[in-house]
Amino acid sequence: MASPKVPERTLSAALIERLTSHIVADGADKTTIPAPFTGEPLATLPVSSSKDVLTAYERAREAQRAWAALPVRERVKPFLRLPDVLVERREEILDVIQLETGKARRHALEEFLDVALCTLHYARRAEKLLKPRRRQGMMPGVTRVQEMRHPKGVVALIAPWNYPFSLGASDIAPALLAGNAVIHKPDTQTCLSSLWILDLMVALGLPRDLWQIVVGDPAEVGDPLIDNADYVSFTGSTRAGRAITQRVAPRLVSYSMELGGKNPMIVLDDADVERTAKGAVRACFTNAGQLCISIERMYVHEDIYDRFVPEFVDNVKNMKLGTNLSFEPEMGSLTFQRQLDVVSKHVDQAVEQGATVLAGGKPRPDIGPWFYEPTVLADVTTDMDLCANETFGPVVAIYKFRDEKEVVATANDTEYGLNASVWTKNVARGRALAAKIQAGTVNINDGYGAAFASYDAPMGGFKQSGVGRRHGAEGLLKFTEVQTIASQHFMDLEPPGNVSFDKFADLMATGVKVMKRLRIK
Repeated sequence: MASPKVPERTLSAALIERLTSHIVADGADKTTIPAPFTGEPLATLPVSSSKDVLTAYERAREAQRAWAALPVRERVKPFLRLPDVLVERREEILDVIQLETGKARRHALEEFLDVALCTLHYARRAEKLLKPRRRQGMMPGVTRVQEMRHPKGVVALIAPWNYPFSLGASDIAPALLAGNAVIHKPDTQTCLSSLWILDLMVALGLPRDLWQIVVGDPAEVGDPLIDNADYVSFTGSTRAGRAITQRVAPRLVSYSMELGGKNPMIVLDDADVERTAKGAVRACFTNAGQLCISIERMYVHEDIYDRFVPEFVDNVKNMKLGTNLSFEPEMGSLTFQRQLDVVSKHVDQAVEQGATVLAGGKPRPDIGPWFYEPTVLADVTTDMDLCANETFGPVVAIYKFRDEKEVVATANDTEYGLNASVWTKNVARGRALAAKIQAGTVNINDGYGAAFASYDAPMGGFKQSGVGRRHGAEGLLKFTEVQTIASQHFMDLEPPGNVSFDKFADLMATGVKVMKRLRIK
């Protein structure tokens, strides 16, 4: 079902001017970004040059020194203020996200919630995570050890276009709380939401130069951005991730990356058909499938295949598409023409080679220039591009399976390992199967949100889907250098007085046995 209503709200010139004033750029070059819902101009932005990137680093390094000197309890204050103000200004930021990305409002809401809750999680825990910790020394009572955490310095953070608010601010918060400054490069098309949260954080007390935003072509700003960083955080394609690792490797700079996925969903024979079919719609078509952790491969047990597939397909066919800035549409637009091209190519090729369209299968220019119907395909084979390559659009291929060993092997038969989903009434059975899937997160009776939004647990990818983790303690501590300080007391690590080394060696060997027996070691 379509709701071809144009957005009733736009962004004011005054708001755009205020937001774009935060871009580090000399103003010589500008670019205009379109609104995906209509294809019409949304905002004109200044574009950063390589020289602007260097300027951003100069400002950030100066600000970082003062910021790192502050106690953590002082650093957290702007972040503790943030959730309340976000709630008060919810409608404003949801409009910005929708208008720059083209996503449905219900999916923009996920970004809003992620920033509010993830930021609050780290603000509450930063002081505990970063405080000096006593560690066990070599010789109890004689060697005293302390673990210290120091900020990396200036972090380069490259955020993707599909979740610009969430995957910018919620990753930048732990980096800043750890005592770093950040040079942030959002995608040009979707930089307004990042500028909006920066503008708000400055108003809440964050030092102005601590978080710098540069906007521009990677060919112009990419090298100076990477070459001057003390740490690199990247979310995007596996191809781009490989290029970044090659660039930072000679300087031995550490990094974390969340990359691509071809995520499987497994529907076991005891799954609740109605609940699973409804959940699968969200798992596959949130943000029109432009989500690294969304489902692109669905495996349904043969015993319920003939009941599940019609239920799922009927739900998909009845989805409401639209451009409304309300919660009515269930799916919005693709963000770029290039995404529409990829989706069309994958589906058209699959159909030409024998795939069966169960729902969708075509663009919807009557709604907006880059809309594509939520699409379900059967009879997809391994020689089709859609089978193994990430489509990153509203398309899912559905397959029938017989036994669990077979489906686990098929689910794991990919270079990716980002996210997976298992549906069953028996959660213990689901957990046992989940442990066999080679993916950084596995959700049971949910598509992706249960794992992603559990901020106390790490999130990231196996294999070609990434390096390092966001969320959990690691999501903050990765932005630090760890230092061990050990002091020696009462005796040195050598024979005392006139004791021979032979006697000293015997004493130390005896000490090993004693410490084991007493469980000191």
